[in-house]
Amino acid sequence: MSASYDAAAVAALADKPVSWRDKALPPAFWGRTVAEVVAGKPRLSDLPTPLLTLSAPGLRHNVETMARWCSAHGVEIAPHGKTTMSPALWATQLEAGAWGMTFANAFQLSVARAFGVSRVMIANAVISPLQLRWIADELAADEAFEVMVWADSVRTVEIMEAARSAYVEAGARRLDVLVEVGGVGGRTGARGAETALEVAAAIEASPTLRLAGVAGYEGAIAHGADEAGLEHVRAYLRDLAAVHTRLQEEGRYDDGLVPVVSAGGSAYFEQVAQVLSPLTSTGARVVIRSGAYIAHDDGYYREISPLGEAPRTDGERLVPAMHGWIRITSQPEPGLAIFDAGKRDLPFDENLPEPQLLRPRQPGDAVRRVEGMTVTKMNDQHGFLTFGADAVQIGDELRVGLSHPCTAFDKWGLIPVIDDPDADDPVVVDLIRTFF
Repeated sequence: MSASYDAAAVAALADKPVSWRDKALPPAFWGRTVAEVVAGKPRLSDLPTPLLTLSAPGLRHNVETMARWCSAHGVEIAPHGKTTMSPALWATQLEAGAWGMTFANAFQLSVARAFGVSRVMIANAVISPLQLRWIADELAADEAFEVMVWADSVRTVEIMEAARSAYVEAGARRLDVLVEVGGVGGRTGARGAETALEVAAAIEASPTLRLAGVAGYEGAIAHGADEAGLEHVRAYLRDLAAVHTRLQEEGRYDDGLVPVVSAGGSAYFEQVAQVLSPLTSTGARVVIRSGAYIAHDDGYYREISPLGEAPRTDGERLVPAMHGWIRITSQPEPGLAIFDAGKRDLPFDENLPEPQLLRPRQPGDAVRRVEGMTVTKMNDQHGFLTFGADAVQIGDELRVGLSHPCTAFDKWGLIPVIDDPDADDPVVVDLIRTFF
């Protein structure tokens, strides 16, 4: 069963007025509510640059594609909400059948709770006593609320137990904890099965915690899609599955509990399904946590996603659903142009923006594809574009493809959603709030 959310709280975002705080919108819209702005059907040409937009059909396609893929491959999905930090987009994912939402820390959990998300996994250890006590209060106040956290050491378990034992009442709901299994060269996670089993034993011994399954992150194990890298990922996943199997065979889970076995970012989720989905036949729930798929991209994930430009699994391909829009402000040297977007506006950590379209220069012109243009550098508020025969001039507006959604959404508190990013002058059909 998919998690629920507070639909009224999400809907109420449309009643919030926009203001000077929202860099995506010009002064002409300040003071209007989101609903009023959208009702006026503004066009892309009504908005300033630099700008980040989302594609309505692209978002819809990606959410539906991933939901179908998970159903066909016997896994659940708890999308990583940190990608967007947008309750409206979380709602879209939950409506499509997501089992829950994933977050990285307690602050992100607090946003989820403000919008009533009922089932959450924190893909991390929570060791702050203040945060652990707040989570205990949330569990006590809402019987329908479910949360899972991770632990990769006995010390982590001891800290959680100490913070909770002096705070929660006897008989209070226990906090579900997943043993995090790591891999050599990876990030966090218990290194080796014996260490993982020691962590599990410490969780079992705690009167305020409950052993709820096993989890890990394979995205830090490999960084390419060659066969050697994929086998490295599979080997790690087999180790993770073996820890769960041993816990299950030894009767370490509570009677009646459906243990969760979770892995799967947006780069190798097909490997996760291949290795872990057989565990469902013995009563486990396999949950992937992909997040970037909702927007996909024109860079890192286009290249490495199992449903990208070189697909490694069945199903429809994902499509890029986010774009940047920039304006040429200077041509200080031959073949060089400076534009009005920088690191504070568009992501650059996994690849620089990719010039794609030239917007109409005057009424009657049509949008056209550009060739031979390259973004070479980004400053805080400026970008550098080189060009050849297909030249630009001061005042030109370009659409650029972007890479790595996780560092795109966080730069915008309000993001326009457009009906067709390929159109001459797209219509704004929604404005979504983010909470970073």
